[in-house]
Amino acid sequence: MSMIARILAAPFLIAIPLLAVAAAPALADETPRHGMSMYGDLKYPPDFKHFDYVNPDAPKGGTVRMAAIGTYDTLNPFTLKGVPAAGSGLLFQTLTANSGDEPFSEYGIVAESFIVPQDRSWVAFNLRPEAKFNDGSPITPDDIVFSFEILKTKGAPFYRTYYGDVVKAEATGPRQVRFTFRAADNPELPLIVGQMPVLSRAYWAGREFDRTTLDAPLGSGPYVVESADAGRSITFKRVENHWSDNIPALKGQYNFGRIRYDYYRDSTVALEAFKGGEYDFKQENVAKDWATGYDAPAVTEGLIKREEIVNEQPTGMQGFVFNVRRPIFADPRVREAIGHAFDFEWTNRTLFYGAYKRTRSYFSNSELASSGLPSPAELAILEPFRGQVPDEVFTKAYVPPSTDGSGNLRDNLRIAFDLLKGAGWVIKDRRLVHEKTGEPMSFEILLSQPTWERIALPFAKNLERLGIQARVRTVDSAQYQKRMETFDYDMTVEVFAQSLSPGNEQRDMWSSAAAREEGSRNTIGIASPAIDKLVELVINAPSRQALIDRTRALDRVLLWGHYAIPNWHIQTWRIAYWDRFARPAVTARYSLGFLATWWVDPAKDAALRARRPNRPN
Repeated sequence: MSMIARILAAPFLIAIPLLAVAAAPALADETPRHGMSMYGDLKYPPDFKHFDYVNPDAPKGGTVRMAAIGTYDTLNPFTLKGVPAAGSGLLFQTLTANSGDEPFSEYGIVAESFIVPQDRSWVAFNLRPEAKFNDGSPITPDDIVFSFEILKTKGAPFYRTYYGDVVKAEATGPRQVRFTFRAADNPELPLIVGQMPVLSRAYWAGREFDRTTLDAPLGSGPYVVESADAGRSITFKRVENHWSDNIPALKGQYNFGRIRYDYYRDSTVALEAFKGGEYDFKQENVAKDWATGYDAPAVTEGLIKREEIVNEQPTGMQGFVFNVRRPIFADPRVREAIGHAFDFEWTNRTLFYGAYKRTRSYFSNSELASSGLPSPAELAILEPFRGQVPDEVFTKAYVPPSTDGSGNLRDNLRIAFDLLKGAGWVIKDRRLVHEKTGEPMSFEILLSQPTWERIALPFAKNLERLGIQARVRTVDSAQYQKRMETFDYDMTVEVFAQSLSPGNEQRDMWSSAAAREEGSRNTIGIASPAIDKLVELVINAPSRQALIDRTRALDRVLLWGHYAIPNWHIQTWRIAYWDRFARPAVTARYSLGFLATWWVDPAKDAALRARRPNRPN
């Protein structure tokens, strides 16, 4: 999931992937453009009518029911206060939309055109005259300036980092707003600003932005809140004849008349509810459930369809991560040793039916992932940091510890003992303690879903063989979110999503400044001057090849820092849905787009209701 999409809590939306860029051929003049691309030519010309992966004639209407896990207590997804409702992003529109079949191209939504000078030191957006909020008031340059200022000052910490190089926003005409950048060395900024959600200055004038609210904020998106029952359900209703319906970048999208989310305690309960017909669509992330959990009459009868769709989406890094703010994890030898106690091969064979590949990069499933030994170009980037980063970065290919899958990891534990001994830890009375302080090696593995217990408990058992006490604790989603925002954890499972073009968001994940700011994505607590400089090199890459080389160099340093114990990834979307939908013949390369591009097929819906008359509306 992209970072802005995560903040907006709007799963399956095509718009707003978090992408950063390398420089492309500069624009020769300041002529208004219908789109922007950081890889050269745009796929879609000025007179394009719609994206290739939509049906422009898709019927509108029908209700789709979705599932969410946990709870919610706010409809404002832009701050750290509270847990936002699933689908909140449906309320808001952005200046531009990303194309789902190009690596990084944007086309206008609220903005009908853009002006970018040759040096990319600023960008101006010309607003559509028809663009308006859902109370009928027009969207003005003043609203765009307000959106930028309020997000940067009172929004989640991510926005301060993401817009950190944007010096100011100002109205430069009745329908034009201009953003000025700190320098001309960050070529992604024009596109980053285009992803900004548009908020109403008038609406928020009498309200506190940084508080929780169950009053639906005024937006300009294709949906409004029809009803909300905090922590139980929320229903969004499509705005009929919305001003954006015929804009090429949105034509044929957002076809459902209503979208309802029902909340469930955990994924096990949610799966049973899905098979019982309580909701319509499920993207399955649990391998065991995919292999064994769909043995139900509705599947046998063909009422529920199951598919695996190959995608080209970068999978990033998922892993058990350390909070290196904790003294026991400060030594990388300790982190490396603990990594030897995780038996991926046994886990994959026994629990996942062999469904996954081991992750070996923070940028997996993309050309940005490091592999083998560093190339000459990577070595040239890394050389100035010799002595500041692990020596292995220069001489070894990173490979996570592995086993034969039998459950016997004696050799791995022997290596772990040696590493721990070198870091000053010894066995006394069958417990691992520090030889100087006598402090035992004891920590908590914090989880947000019971599903993870079957993975974490065998891991903890392996750690016990090293004399380490690892307590597995599962908490509710609200408590988990709060503890992660305040870095109140020892070890947890984290996902660091990546795009095809990393950039500004890397600061929020790895920088020293982010490590000190509660609510940032640097939950690990990495504070390394070398990594700070590598992040800036990635952001300021002058070419695509430079971006690849610099990202691979950063990847190597992160991997050899042993900040995470890599988990696994899969290169398909596993989906199950009740057979009442239709979708375009073409699926976007980088997005599944269920809520955006599918629609209710009246004939299929009628046939399903004839066979299952008691299904919820």
